[in-house]
Amino acid sequence: MQWILKGIVKGKSILGKVCLLIFSLFCLLFIQIACQTPSHSRFKIDGRVSAIIKEKQKQALGDVQDFSLERPSELLRRRLLLEQRLPYAGEASLGTDKLKRIQHWPEDAHPGGGGLPDLSQKQSLLLKLEEKKPLQLSLIQALQIGARNSFSYQDYKENIFRAALNLDLERDAFRNSFQGQVESLFSTTSTAEGTVRGTEQSGAVRLGRKLKSGAKLTTALAVDLANLLTLGGASSFGILADATISVPLLRGSGKHIVAEALTQAEREVVYSIYKFERFKQTFAVDIAIEYLQVLRQLDQVVNAEENYHSLTASARRSRRLADAGRITEIQVDQAVQDELRARNRWISSKEAYKSSLDSFKHLLDLPPDAEIELDRSELQKLVEQTLPKRGEVLQEIPLSGAPEELVSHQNSEKSGLLEIEETVAIRLAFENRLDLRVTQGKVDDAQRAVVIAADALGAELTLSGGAKFGEGRSIATARQKDARLLADKGAYSALLALDLPFERTAESIAYRNSFILLERAVRDVQLLEDQIKLSLRQKIRDLMESRESLQIQSKSVYVAQKRVKSSNLFLEAGRAQIRDLLEAQDALLSAQNGLTSAVINYRIAELALQRDMGVLKVDEKGLWKEYSLRELNTRGNK
Repeated sequence: MQWILKGIVKGKSILGKVCLLIFSLFCLLFIQIACQTPSHSRFKIDGRVSAIIKEKQKQALGDVQDFSLERPSELLRRRLLLEQRLPYAGEASLGTDKLKRIQHWPEDAHPGGGGLPDLSQKQSLLLKLEEKKPLQLSLIQALQIGARNSFSYQDYKENIFRAALNLDLERDAFRNSFQGQVESLFSTTSTAEGTVRGTEQSGAVRLGRKLKSGAKLTTALAVDLANLLTLGGASSFGILADATISVPLLRGSGKHIVAEALTQAEREVVYSIYKFERFKQTFAVDIAIEYLQVLRQLDQVVNAEENYHSLTASARRSRRLADAGRITEIQVDQAVQDELRARNRWISSKEAYKSSLDSFKHLLDLPPDAEIELDRSELQKLVEQTLPKRGEVLQEIPLSGAPEELVSHQNSEKSGLLEIEETVAIRLAFENRLDLRVTQGKVDDAQRAVVIAADALGAELTLSGGAKFGEGRSIATARQKDARLLADKGAYSALLALDLPFERTAESIAYRNSFILLERAVRDVQLLEDQIKLSLRQKIRDLMESRESLQIQSKSVYVAQKRVKSSNLFLEAGRAQIRDLLEAQDALLSAQNGLTSAVINYRIAELALQRDMGVLKVDEKGLWKEYSLRELNTRGNK
């Protein structure tokens, strides 16, 4: 081996020249691999992080979901800005891929140039933007658009990715670490004895590894070639190998201490996945609530407009009756005043609708000035699914007898599908609330922090060892013989270092603080438990109240409609005043708005209860799967 190396560095034999050529090609290949491009480095990291996320999804959720950090290039936000010709401030308003390339950009591709298509092909067809027409969105489309466009949605995904990046960094601390270095030095030294010129060629490869026990192992191999260009042109080959090991025996030893940062990084990825899943639940319900609130405002606009037209007709009619001497001028003025109030109410409801629609667009992170309208048929379908049949309403109107008693939701035949026992709802929440799992996990983290802080109080005892073989060469030693790796010519050392725990003030304070943080983590669990119980109790009450309100408001609409018809007939017959008709029409408007609110409130209460129990499943596209009591009954029968 020695003569081959010597032949490589000096190139004096044919075999040496061949070896030199092979060695040079190997060095070029090694440099090419080591000096990878920025894009290759990014893609390599992305591959490792994607594997980590899939691994932790399986651990946290039991299955693997599609996950991509890249945002779609053709977001609906950009399409609206461009196709509806909305004003925007600059290239950044349209997305990263529209930014101007700056000087010295490290990659060939534009930033963000790898974006995905917006939604699926099928959905893209459903979201065609027609000129001078507002874009109509269904609730399902709104959920999907929120998952694609929302800034908060992207923030949570980036939190998962960054947690996975941090985990990969922590894992790297326990991987084999390679380092390579090549140097070429030319020097000239002029003294009274003459000028000395020479070159030094050196290369070194180092391998390091940290074990979870705390031991650190480092090995290195260095090769030198020193050539004198003057004083006879002497040259010498040097080769040096060394290895060191350091093992903690007391403080800082043990897998649970050394790998704590890795353990915490593993858990942080799971926490970020839990938080993202919880966010998807709350965000989907928020979208549905805002969507229904906008439809409520739109329905109030329609009702206010119909009421205004009806009161306008009543005012004109009162004028004709007054001219005929059948009513007084006072009644005409009353009709006109109600007409003016109705117009003002109509205008106010329209402005309130516009404001609520802007808030909804902001929730989806769409431009507030974009022309968008919601599908009013969604409200009609909800009304049909929620309200009882008209025949049932007629039969339920009590005309005599004692007042109806309030019936508990657990025993009522009229109860909805999600009106369940309070204890059952709490049990489901404790089983499914992902934010509760995170809070409980923080208690385990705080307990481990106490152990780590206690370990830092002890004495530090470290065993170190080293071995070194061979010799290095420089211009000053170019006249010496070539170095050789001989085990019997090596240098060995061993060191046992003890650091006594005389001064541990900072560590003692950290240890005491760890108990305070543990108590705080326990309180956080207790506080969240109470908040869950309070929220569920209120949501169950809201369901019962909304259900009763549905029954009451449906009857109120029927009675109000009947009252308007009767008032019209009696007014024509001269047996009623215009005030009776005006009050009947006002009551009808109030009943219609109340009925719409009751329907929407009941649906919101259903969604909010599922959200607070943590049983609403939301996929990566933003679509939900609602909870069914059949699942609960099936599990109970097993």
